[in-house]
Amino acid sequence: MRTIDFSPLYRSVVGFDRLAAQLDAAATQDSAAGYPPYNIERTDENAYRVEIAVAGFRPDELTIEVKENLLTVTGRKAANDDARKFLHRGLAERNFERRFQLADYVLVTDANLADGLLSIALKRELPEALKPRTIAIGTTADAKPALPKAKKAA
Repeated sequence: MRTIDFSPLYRSVVGFDRLAAQLDAAATQDSAAGYPPYNIERTDENAYRVEIAVAGFRPDELTIEVKENLLTVTGRKAANDDARKFLHRGLAERNFERRFQLADYVLVTDANLADGLLSIALKRELPEALKPRTIAIGTTADAKPALPKAKKAA
């Protein structure tokens, strides 16, 4: 496994501690956890959709939580105590927890479960103070009102 040393990044930037910590966490994250499979789709300039394959899970067995820019989807199967005898068991019905790091100002707007896919809609909503704005450019005549000229005494 390859590891990346981020220490030069820590020495040369100021105020990007959170970004460096996220890169460090992403590099050390366990990539073997491939269950359940998922897609991340960009649906618009500021809109995204996460689709997670959760076949066999009911809505009451799934939890979606957002806390501090971390989207966590958890699936907990109810105990299945019936006396079923499987000859082959290929459908995974195990508990899971899938986490997604969200960028600043990305909000969860909707979640739907259909055909075994959990779709979570995300949207980036910048506050008005951060949106680009146009500044009107005035001229010198606009900046100061013209003063009437003083009359000379005769």
